[in-house]
Amino acid sequence: MQAMNFVSRLGVLLLMIVMLMGCDGYNKLVSSNDFDAKYKAAVKYYEGRNYTRAIQLFENLIMHYHGKENAENISWYYAQCLMAEKDYFSAGYQFKNFFKRFPYSERAEEALFLAAECKYHESPSYYLDQKQTKEAIQEYESFVDRYPTSVHIPDINSHLDELRGKLMRKDYEIAYGYYKVESYSAAYVSLQRFLNNYPDSPYKEQAMFYMLASGYEYGMGSQESKMRERLQQVVNDFDRFATSFSDSKMMAQAQDYYTKAKAALASLEHSR
Repeated sequence: MQAMNFVSRLGVLLLMIVMLMGCDGYNKLVSSNDFDAKYKAAVKYYEGRNYTRAIQLFENLIMHYHGKENAENISWYYAQCLMAEKDYFSAGYQFKNFFKRFPYSERAEEALFLAAECKYHESPSYYLDQKQTKEAIQEYESFVDRYPTSVHIPDINSHLDELRGKLMRKDYEIAYGYYKVESYSAAYVSLQRFLNNYPDSPYKEQAMFYMLASGYEYGMGSQESKMRERLQQVVNDFDRFATSFSDSKMMAQAQDYYTKAKAALASLEHSR
C-alpha cells in the first residue's frame, strides 16, 4: 500500500513539474522577440482550442505585424479566439475592425456577419434594457443591405424574428405594467400604441382585453363631462374584442365591463 501511495505521489509530482516547465516555456515565448515562433505557437494554440494562451500571443503580435505579412491572419484568429471565449464585446469590435482593415479579403463578408452575431449574443433577456438588441438588429440589417444574397440570410432572418420578438415582449410588458399599478390612462394609451405597432402580435388578445379594462376603470374615474365619451369608447373596444376573439377565456370579464359601461351610460342619459 505504501509503495502504491509513493508511486501515486511521484506521478503527481512529475505532472506538476511538466506543467511548470510548460508554463515557464510559454512565459519565455511571450516575453521573447522571436515573433515567427510566437506566431506559429499562437496558431497551434488556436487550432488546439487553447484560446487563452492564443489570445495573449496574438495580442503580442498585432502591433508587430501591422501592415505586414500575416497581419490579416493574426487579426482573424484573434477575433475568432475572443468569440470562442464568449468575449462577444471584444470579438465584435475585432471583427468590425477586420472588415475595415481588410475590406477586399475573402473573409470580409464573414467578419461582418460575425460582428453582427456577437451583437446578437450580447442581446439580453426581454425584461432588461434592450439597447443591445436594437444594435444587433441594426447590424443584421446593415449586413443584409450589403450582402443580400449571403448564405447567412436564413439564419439572420431567424435571429431578427427572435430579436424583434424581445422588443415586442418588452413593449407589451411595459404597457401591461401600467395596468398592474392602476395607472389606467397610461395603460390605455400604451396598449393602444402597442396594438398599432404590432397588429399581428401573439399578445394581441391580452392587449385588447387590458385596454378594454383600463378604459373602463379610467372612464368610471373620470369627471362626468368626460365619462360619457370614455365609456362609449369602452363599448366600441368591446365590440372589436368580441369580433376578434369571440372564444376568448376572458370574454366573461370583457362582457362584464361592457354591461357595466352600458349601464353607466344609460344612467348618465337618464340624469340629463
